[in-house]
Amino acid sequence: MNPTEYEYLRKFLKDSSGLDLSADKQYLIESRLLPLARKAGLSGIGELVQKLQAGSSALVGSVVEAMTTNETFFFRDKVPFDHFRDTIMPEVIKARAGKRSVRIWCAAGSTGQEPYSLAMCLKEMGAALTGWRIEIIATDLSQEVLEKAKSGIYSQFEVQRGLPIQMLMKYFKQNGETWQINPELRAMIQHRQLNLLHDFAQLGTFDVIFCRNVLIYFDQDTKINIFNRLARQIEPDGFLVLGAAETVVGLTDTFRPLPEKRGLYKPNDPRAAAARPAVAGAGPPRVAVMAGR
Repeated sequence: MNPTEYEYLRKFLKDSSGLDLSADKQYLIESRLLPLARKAGLSGIGELVQKLQAGSSALVGSVVEAMTTNETFFFRDKVPFDHFRDTIMPEVIKARAGKRSVRIWCAAGSTGQEPYSLAMCLKEMGAALTGWRIEIIATDLSQEVLEKAKSGIYSQFEVQRGLPIQMLMKYFKQNGETWQINPELRAMIQHRQLNLLHDFAQLGTFDVIFCRNVLIYFDQDTKINIFNRLARQIEPDGFLVLGAAETVVGLTDTFRPLPEKRGLYKPNDPRAAAARPAVAGAGPPRVAVMAGR
């Protein structure tokens, strides 16, 4: 792959998925796209670039999926789920006692471990949520990972990563060498394909938004743009959960961190974001969703 081809792929990936690769990531593109090129019967990445430049729509999705990160596991990082159980849901239950409903969005839900972990947390709350309407929307850029998430089928290795044995026995059924989460929990999740660079206003507003380990792949202007649009989709007393390496500090005043609650944020004035001018350089709302929850 020559420098011109690499620069083309960097721009292509940023425009199509938000993935912002530095100039020294040529090895990453080669390691992920060379197998794809060979599978497609192409001579190498050079020919792959030629196909993309010629407008091969069949390859666009494959290239983006090959480059986006889908690393995830059940109850990943533990702390966000402690916050969900001990801080977020007690406040939501109190605030929504009148209408008895809660909406949760997992942006970049990947192969489903994060939304299913949240569903298990909610089930463990038992009588506190009896009679409540619970809606969990899980979105991702990749249709392939969404199909796996919908099936709820995981390997022995996958269920051993972060999932307590008591929850495995309670909420999964073994079928040979795989485990499938039970139909009741699968029915709690709506899986939808979504690119965070695109408009997501049609999803409606949420009480809780998990957007973890996604924004680390974007440049600063794209992060700001997404934060401002997330602020319009969250209830004024809602919660935003980010990954440990992500923050709103220094980027936007639409959210504020909660003291001593790592990764947990509250909106300042989410409706005010609609009146803000667009950030210079941010471009039109596009959006990517790379998994890694």
